[in-house]
Amino acid sequence: MILKLRTYLILFFGAILQGFAMGIFLFPHSIPSGGAAGIAIIANHFFHVPLGFALWLANAVFFVFALQYFGFLWTIRTILSVATTSTVVSFIEPLYFFEGELFPDLLFGAVLFGVGVGLLIRVGASSGGMVIPALMIANYKNWNPGKVMFSLNFCIFLMTSIVIDYTIVFYAIVCQWISSHIVDFVYEWNFSKRQIPILSWRRK
Repeated sequence: MILKLRTYLILFFGAILQGFAMGIFLFPHSIPSGGAAGIAIIANHFFHVPLGFALWLANAVFFVFALQYFGFLWTIRTILSVATTSTVVSFIEPLYFFEGELFPDLLFGAVLFGVGVGLLIRVGASSGGMVIPALMIANYKNWNPGKVMFSLNFCIFLMTSIVIDYTIVFYAIVCQWISSHIVDFVYEWNFSKRQIPILSWRRK
């Protein structure tokens, strides 16, 4: 019981960190933190869909794959994390009017986002979006999830450069590079290979 409680406390903490990273540091500069966030920003720009709601919609299709590949419990945890992150972003969006300096915000946002994603993976969930196929590939190839996540999102950012200012795409790639290294650091920190609870997100 205590272990389950700790798992969900860490899950919600990681999801809230993601929401703060997006809503306070990244989204005010229109910097997407990943493929799904990039889709959310595009939907917000062209269709005026609220960022939190757009983030939820962008994640929906991946849940089908997650359910088939990782199982019901992993998918439920991921849905909880996405819902929490989207709620935090939706709450912050109308209240947060201050836009800070770009590069400090980029750094803080990338680090917080990476910590959030790393914590979610550690407790058997994900932040949704491109992290889901990234974990599928990481599982199949036995690679670190952060590196796969960076590669997938890098390709998406290149494609979205047709729509988004190329400077924003550059910032997004830098953000993704930093956060993916943080993900792998949190994922492996202070544990040996045998002790890391990575089986919680492996294929069921």
